[in-house]
Amino acid sequence: MHHFRTCSYALLFLGLVGTALAADEKKEFRVGVAERDVTPEGKTPMWGYAERHAALSTGVADPLMAKAIVIQAGKDKLAIVGTDLGRGPTSEMMKQIRAELKSACGIEHVIISGSHSHHGPVIELTDKEGRGKGKFADAVAYSQKLPGLLIDAIKEADASLQPAKIGVGTKNVSLNRNRHSKREPKAVEPMLAVVRFDDMAGKPIAILVNFAAHPTMIDAMDLRFSADYPGAMKKKVEASLKTKCVFMQGAAGDMSANPPAGVSGPKQFGEALADQVLNVAAGIKTAVPAKPEIVGTVDRFLFDARVDFTNKIIQTVFARVFFPELAQAYVDEVQEGIPAELDTVLLNQEIGLVTGSGEFFCNHSNRLKERSFLPHTLFFGYANGHNLYYPTIEGASEGGYGADPQMSPVEIGAGEQMMNRALMNLYHLQGKYSIEPGFKAKSSK
Repeated sequence: MHHFRTCSYALLFLGLVGTALAADEKKEFRVGVAERDVTPEGKTPMWGYAERHAALSTGVADPLMAKAIVIQAGKDKLAIVGTDLGRGPTSEMMKQIRAELKSACGIEHVIISGSHSHHGPVIELTDKEGRGKGKFADAVAYSQKLPGLLIDAIKEADASLQPAKIGVGTKNVSLNRNRHSKREPKAVEPMLAVVRFDDMAGKPIAILVNFAAHPTMIDAMDLRFSADYPGAMKKKVEASLKTKCVFMQGAAGDMSANPPAGVSGPKQFGEALADQVLNVAAGIKTAVPAKPEIVGTVDRFLFDARVDFTNKIIQTVFARVFFPELAQAYVDEVQEGIPAELDTVLLNQEIGLVTGSGEFFCNHSNRLKERSFLPHTLFFGYANGHNLYYPTIEGASEGGYGADPQMSPVEIGAGEQMMNRALMNLYHLQGKYSIEPGFKAKSSK
C-alpha cells in the first residue's frame, strides 16, 4: 500500500512538472510599439534651468515625443516608455497610469522615464491655489492631459503585440564626461546599451537605447521646446532602420555630453551617437528567449532630508531660486521626508532593468552592473518620478552642484541604499535567495 501511494505521488509530481514544462513551452514572447506627440499646445514654464524662473515657452524647435514598448511573456507584461521630458511623471500621475493600464491591459510593470531634456515643460503644476491654478492655466491643463497621452501610447503598443525576438548589444564609447568630480581619474559610465526587438522575419520592431549624458546642449534662454540630442539620435536611427527608437536616459547626474572633434550642437552630437547605436544594432543577433519571463518589484523609500523644508525661510529661498508655484509643489511632496521609487525588473532571467526616480551619479550604475553578474544590467534614471540628485557618498564629500544639499537634499548614502536593494532584488528574482525582513528598507507611507 505504501509503495502504491509513493508511486502515485511520484506520478502526480511528474505530471505536474510535465504540465508546468508544457506551460513554459507555450509561453509566447511578444512585443509592440507606439508613440505619441507630447508637445504642449499652450505656453508653459520651462523645466530644467532655475535662472529661467517662470519664463514661458515661446515655440517649438522640434517636437517632444513619448515612445512606448510593451513586452509580453506569457501572461505578464512590461511597459517601457521613453519621453523627451525633463523627468518621469509625478507620483499622482503614476498612480493614475498604473491603475488604468492594470485594469485595461493587464500591465503590471510600468517604467516611464524622461530623457532629462532641459527644454521641456514643467509638469508639476496642479489646479490648486498657489500651485498653478489661475496663473498657469496652460501648464495645469498640460499636466492633466499628459497621463492620458502616455496611457494611449502604451495601450496602442499593447494592441500591436506580435511574436518577437530580442537581442542586446553594448559598446563602451567616449561620448560622455564627468562634469562634477575633481578627483582623478574621473568616474564615467562609457556603456552604450542597445536592445533590439525583431519580428519573426528579423525586421526591427523597436530599438531601445540606454546611455548616460545630460541633454543640455541648447542655450538655456532659448525658450522653445526641444528633445535636444536624444531627439536627433532617435530620428537618425529610425530613418536608417525603419523602426521606432526609444531612448532611456541612464545615471546622468554627473554626466555631460562629450562631443568628438568636429562635432558640436545637439543635432551633430545626436547623429554621432546614432552612428554608434547603428553599429551596435547591426551586430546584434536576436532570438526568441529560451525562458520568456517578466518578474519585478517596486520599492518605495522615505529618506531623511538634509534641508528643513518646513522652515519658512528655506521655502522662501526655494521660491526665489525657481518660482513660487513650482517650489511649493516640491515642498508639499517632501514635508515628511524625501520620497523615492526603485523599480527592479528581470526580463527572461537574463536582462536586469533597474530604475531610479532622480539624477543618479554614474558610479551608482557602474557598481550595480559590476555586482549583478547578469548577462546584461541596464539602469534608467529620471523614471517614475523625480527627487533631484543622488550623489555617491564620495561625490557628496566633494560638494558642488548636484552634491550639495540645495540640489541634493536627500540624506547621504540614499543612492547606495537603493542600489543595494536593487541588487538584492535581482538575485531574489532569480531565485538565489529569499529576502529576509532585515533587508527591508525604510518605506514611505
